[in-house]
Amino acid sequence: MRLHHLAILHFSPMPPSPALPETPPESAPSLSALMVQATAQEKLTPAQQRFNDLLAQIERLSGQIQRLEAWSDKHRYAHIQALRESVQLSQAHRKSLLLFVHERLQTAEFTDRHQHMARGLVRGLLAHLVATHDPQVQALVDIYVSEEDEQEAAQEQAEAAQRLRERIEEALGRPLNNPKPYQTPQEMLQAGMRQWQQQQEADEARKSAKRAARKAQKDAQKKNAAAGKGEATPKALRAADAKSAIRTIFRQLASALHPDREPDEQERLRKTGLMSEVNAAYEKNDLTTLLRLQMQVTQVNLQSAARMADDQLMAMSVLLKEQLAALEEDLDQLQSRLSRELCVTVLAQADEAAMTQSLQRIQADQRHITDSLEADLRRIQNDAALKRWLKEQWQLAKTQVQDTDGF
Repeated sequence: MRLHHLAILHFSPMPPSPALPETPPESAPSLSALMVQATAQEKLTPAQQRFNDLLAQIERLSGQIQRLEAWSDKHRYAHIQALRESVQLSQAHRKSLLLFVHERLQTAEFTDRHQHMARGLVRGLLAHLVATHDPQVQALVDIYVSEEDEQEAAQEQAEAAQRLRERIEEALGRPLNNPKPYQTPQEMLQAGMRQWQQQQEADEARKSAKRAARKAQKDAQKKNAAAGKGEATPKALRAADAKSAIRTIFRQLASALHPDREPDEQERLRKTGLMSEVNAAYEKNDLTTLLRLQMQVTQVNLQSAARMADDQLMAMSVLLKEQLAALEEDLDQLQSRLSRELCVTVLAQADEAAMTQSLQRIQADQRHITDSLEADLRRIQNDAALKRWLKEQWQLAKTQVQDTDGF
């Protein structure tokens, strides 16, 4: 039997917030400063447009990650702390309810029906408290959770899971794969969601395979044509040019920032810090950071990019595309982690005020659960009120089962 007020939230440990630097770092140029600008005489070439487009996408994703991290830093700790405290208080109220109902079962005069409802309610409370490993809770588990009770509950769950399975298969348009292991509505729902996701991924994989096959065919044709002429493929040339471009920028920065060549102690420390950034960016093939550092350190006017040949810009675009893919993955991981930790959906493109309101709503919902449990404890101090409350809980549990069936 299920009981209202039984929502349980689980929290992962919170890593300590990173220490803020004592002095603000030097402001780096915006990525827009690295873009090639059209002139009145000449329009941008396709290679220049591609270079600019990748820079714009990188700047957009970087900005989204920074804003999402700033929003998280502002709300995360207080939100998780509030939920943790509220959940702990709710669990304490549940234990008080459990012990009170158990005590009344031993002393009050209940009809068989009221005893059945009370025992079911106790089992529902135990299901949510057993993870606390409290000795008093464990002792009551041995009393109330008998083999017959477990079999009865398992049968109810299996029947509800079967009803849910029929609705899932109707939604999927095909039978659920190997449904036998799933004996509860939760397991059946998760299996249905996995299969739906697998169907979507399979459809996307087929589309991707077709695109990849067409691309491979074109690449093979180009490779064969180049091989017939004794030439390297354009892709291989661009990859080599990309490595050469990033290596050239790295060497220029290393030469300008070499700490051993700086007699001034303070300036040497500054250059050492910048050189650490350069090394880290070079290891990650982070072209945009290297270009910004080059502009910052050497005061190079990067509008000289407008004078770069298209093949050079295309080579740099290879690195920018890799960097863009890495940022997309970082953003996905950040959104998933925050969604799990905060118990709400977190998306970079979502309105920050709306996400903050979602945090406030879940806090309010959890406070409502805690307040309701506390009110129930005050209400059931006499047997007549306890019996009315047991009946209400029983009816509510039946309604919840019907809601699940109507999913």
